[in-house]
This record gives sequence, C-alpha cells and structure tokens, in this order.
Amino acid sequence: MSTQPAATAAVRARGVSKWYGEFRALNGIDLEVRAGEKIVICGPSGSGKSTLIRCMNGLEEYQEGVMEVAGIALDSDAARSRVRLKVGMVFQQFNLFPHLSVMDNLCLAPVKVRRLKRETAEERAAELLRRMGLDGQEGKYPAELSGGQQQRVAIARALCMQPEIMLFDEPTSALDPEMVQEVLEVMVELARQGMTMLCVSHEMGFARQVADRVVFMDGGEILEDSRPEQFFENPETERLKTFLGQLRQ
Repeated sequence: MSTQPAATAAVRARGVSKWYGEFRALNGIDLEVRAGEKIVICGPSGSGKSTLIRCMNGLEEYQEGVMEVAGIALDSDAARSRVRLKVGMVFQQFNLFPHLSVMDNLCLAPVKVRRLKRETAEERAAELLRRMGLDGQEGKYPAELSGGQQQRVAIARALCMQPEIMLFDEPTSALDPEMVQEVLEVMVELARQGMTMLCVSHEMGFARQVADRVVFMDGGEILEDSRPEQFFENPETERLKTFLGQLRQ
C-alpha cells in the first residue's frame, strides 16, 4: 500500500463495501492512488472492477467505508457533484449523444456545466480533436464514425472538462480488434502527459507498457496490487496465476 503523504493522494478508499440487494459487489476495498499514477484494474467478470470505478465518480453509492477522490469525501450528493467536475469517465459503449455533432458533444458540458463561452469551448475541443487524430470530423454525427473514432471522441469529450483524474471502464471491449490499437495509442499518450488514470481493462500489453501498478480483483476484493513486473512475472496468488494463464490461451 502507498506510504505517500495524504496530500498526494488522488484516490483513497478505506474499507469500501457495496451491496446490490443480497449481493456484495465490493468487500472492504482499500486502495490509494497518488496523483499522476496509472493504475490498470483487471479481474474476471463480476469481480467488482467497474463498480469500484463507478463509485469513484459517484455513479454508484457505497454503503460502508470511506472514499476520497481529488481530496473530496464522497459522502453526499453535493460532494459527488463536485467530484464529477474533477473526474472524467470513458465507458465501454461510448455514450455519445447521437443527435449531436461531434463538436456539440464536446462543447455541451463545458458550456452548460463549467459556463465557458462557446468560442472558448470550441477552441479547446478543436485542439483535442487534433490530438485524437480526428481533424475534419467536427460536423459529423456519432453514427457516421467508426467505433474507434467514437471512442476517441468520447475521450476528447471527457478531457474537455479538464479533469484531474480519468477513469476508463473497459474502453476497448466494444471495439473490433483492428480498432483497439488506435484507442490504446491515445491512452498511452495521455499517460505520457502525466494524467492520473485508472483503467479497467484486460489489455495486458497496455498494462505492461503504461501501468505503474496493476490491481487484480475477484469476488469484490483486491487480491493483488503490484508493479507490472511483479504482477506478470511473479504473481503471489493461485487465483491470479490461473487468470493470467487463461488470458494467454
């Protein structure tokens, strides 16, 4: 577990548990992420990975424990609203507004939530689209784009809010194989720029290349949390050894 001073923590969870009815989705989660760290979270389906990061931006509420994100304790609706201004989220299914153009998708939240002038929002959006390799796509609608392009638009949309932390919930799982790499390349570049990132993913090549730590979850618990070389070359639990063996098949 991190021993860094509290002031450097971007995310801190202590004893976080969550239930859906009788099902315990998270079971006493302890996790600390320093500002600028890149964390990849992996594990089998139903292990609690997506639930954990959805708790981090207030999309899900937990029932026990304490979670602080960007120095804010997620203990009220007001706190969750404040955290969402500091945290960007990218989903599996893009979640773009189909009736809005690419530019309008990017500018909606900065104008409505951050109260930026439309001109200022468009300037930032245009720069982000250039960084994403999406020049000339501003006037298109999501249905006119490939899956990889839509996911890069979704990343740009999150960045338009100038977040301190980016959360990715299996951002490549809905993509055709040939489109995965173009999205991963954008995420690698974000990592190089120092963005604090937590990414739920089974892209182990990405984890080896980018992650400061890789977290393995199963049964709503964190079973291993280590640097990539330790995680992949010398896993401590039989459960992780089995999981990694299945990915290699």
